[in-house]
Amino acid sequence: MLLEQTELFGEVIRQADPSTPVGTCPGWTLNKLFRHVGRGNRWCATIISERLTEPLDPRDVPDGKPPEDLDAAIDWLNAGAQLILDAVDHVGSQKVWTFLGPRPAGWWVRRRVHEQTVHRADADLAVGAEFTLPVELAADGVSEWIELSTARGHGLAPGQRLHLHATDDGLGPTGEWLVVHDEDGLAWSHAHAKGDAAVRGPALNLLLAITRRRTDGVEVLGDTAVWDDWLTNTPF
Repeated sequence: MLLEQTELFGEVIRQADPSTPVGTCPGWTLNKLFRHVGRGNRWCATIISERLTEPLDPRDVPDGKPPEDLDAAIDWLNAGAQLILDAVDHVGSQKVWTFLGPRPAGWWVRRRVHEQTVHRADADLAVGAEFTLPVELAADGVSEWIELSTARGHGLAPGQRLHLHATDDGLGPTGEWLVVHDEDGLAWSHAHAKGDAAVRGPALNLLLAITRRRTDGVEVLGDTAVWDDWLTNTPF
């Protein structure tokens, strides 16, 4: 999945003007987005392969800059994703540094898959192309972002509850999310329960909305300020 999403992102870049502005990443061009994703893969691979327990300065990433030639640059991008998988295979379940503290090295594969999908959405939106994603992958992207945000203490104010519901067929419980900030702190679950605000739409649209790429494909019911608070407090 990581290789596939990386390759799809690279093909958008291959066919576009690198100076194209990326509206969902203000101040960025496609060239900067490409470098961010490509170096991010190698940054992650280095953390894993060197079994780091502290964050790595992105400036210290080996081969962190792409070649000037476009085809070679795309190869550099794809090779970086493969380096992650190779590094995980090599270190196994050993724990390394992550945004959430020490986690098994394989934690990074899922994180980078969703990093790739959202930035592919950035690229597609920048060039006016249609962005598509398998429903199950989009739903897992919603779960992963909620998990990451709540674990870092981001999202809702005390007492707030947010419910998201994917309208796609076949997702079952994995298409429901409840985020709660109660006396025990922030937590989330796959639950069908009432929130102060409810956000409904296809899983793909929920993913784009929750990562602040575009919010016009979802319906917001109830206290819209709760949804606004979530978006304000959880920048991708």
